[in-house]
Amino acid sequence: MPKDQTDQASPNKTKTMRELGPVDISGIRDAILNLPLELWESEDTSKPNKFKELGRTSHIVFKFVKDYDNHSDAKFYDLWEEWKEKLQPVLEEATRPYGYAQGNFSRIMLAKLPAHSKIKPHIDPYDSSNFTHKIHIPIRTHADVEFMVGTKRYHFPEGYAFEVNNKAIHAAFNNSDIDRIHLIIEYFEEV
Repeated sequence: MPKDQTDQASPNKTKTMRELGPVDISGIRDAILNLPLELWESEDTSKPNKFKELGRTSHIVFKFVKDYDNHSDAKFYDLWEEWKEKLQPVLEEATRPYGYAQGNFSRIMLAKLPAHSKIKPHIDPYDSSNFTHKIHIPIRTHADVEFMVGTKRYHFPEGYAFEVNNKAIHAAFNNSDIDRIHLIIEYFEEV
């Protein structure tokens, strides 16, 4: 795949932020909140997305691209088999507004932003992000947690899906006393 394909980017990608609507997280919320700290720590140690901008954010990765410049070549991680039946209905509901006949995921992961921490303003630099919709589904949050896209700040409530433009400057701020947990997916239409 050529390195620079920004002229072929998804025409449906939001310019800033798009609310996709409510998503039923009742079937996964307790299971995610009860994940042991040891699992978060072990999965975070082996995660593929180790970027300084993410600060103290921990991840549990279910699917991730093999090459940051190719959104259509991704691999599932071991935990997917255990979680796919729980996550699949949430993924389908969150992406339904796109109406893609051949939708697929390049990334599926949980992200835990610890209390009183932040993700620094950044732009996702890899080419694969030009072709995908980055979707956040808050599993646990607080009124003192904000997501920034461009110069605007948003609070994403639990049980809703939001697409954010990761090719724009974005950041997150957790000014609360709890860890914020999002299910994050990147979705695209196969052509």
